[in-house]
Amino acid sequence: MIQITRRETFNAAHRLYNPRWSEEKNFGVFGPCSRVHGHNWELFVTVEGEVSEETGFVIDLKALSRTMREEVISKVDHTYLNEDVEFLRGKLPTTENFAMAVWKILQPVLREKYGVELYRIKLTETANHFVEYFGK
Repeated sequence: MIQITRRETFNAAHRLYNPRWSEEKNFGVFGPCSRVHGHNWELFVTVEGEVSEETGFVIDLKALSRTMREEVISKVDHTYLNEDVEFLRGKLPTTENFAMAVWKILQPVLREKYGVELYRIKLTETANHFVEYFGK
């Protein structure tokens, strides 16, 4: 087995805010992130599989890029994650929840379409803040 990773970027805004709480409590827990703000996000998708003797690839990176853009990036780029993104509806759009939602979208597509296993989703919100999710 070998792993390969593709990175895509996008811009999106969100607000970390629990509507059941007061403004004061939200600010106490989430700080300035309780206000609408945006990020230049990075999505890293790592897949695992066998190297094809015919191509030398685990997966064609153009195909992985296209899948990431069609299934995720096109739905989140230049949006307000709290309201505009169907797959995040009803969830607080933390980086953690966002990464888990991306896994649920990509894992079955990558397995069925390309015969590879999704190994990791890495979602970078800022230069100092990212999550890694391994589907467990």
